[in-house]
Amino acid sequence: MEAYLLDWANLLLRWLHVITAIAWIGSSFYFVFLDNNLEKPKSPDLLEKGVDGVMWAVHGGGFYNPTKYLVAPKKIHTRLHWFYWESYSTWLSGFALFTVLYLYNASTFLIDKSLMDWQPGAAIGVALSFLIVFWMVYDLICQGFGFRKMAR
Repeated sequence: MEAYLLDWANLLLRWLHVITAIAWIGSSFYFVFLDNNLEKPKSPDLLEKGVDGVMWAVHGGGFYNPTKYLVAPKKIHTRLHWFYWESYSTWLSGFALFTVLYLYNASTFLIDKSLMDWQPGAAIGVALSFLIVFWMVYDLICQGFGFRKMAR
């Protein structure tokens, strides 16, 4: 029964991971599209507000007017929507899939007894340590080579 439940968990988590990744990639493509198609406004009142780009679009019978600001406006009159659930859901479903597939079945998928006869707990600890250490290395690289204040 346990193998049956693990197979179902594996299948459902794979589909969840794929669907959330599609949503994440789709929203990323949308913002790439916006960045590539926004036009610099000519109106002095928009330029004064800090607007960097505008466009008109139609979809589903509605007209949309996306506006890009380089810095946050002084006052936002509606709820601010953050596009983070797509990436969080992809990461969380991927980690859940990793947990069900590899960590729960460490003796089958994580340990090669012909190379090293580890206990499952030790192999899980090393696998999680690698994730943490390489995340820290990645973070240091991002801090070192990432966003820097522009010299003027």
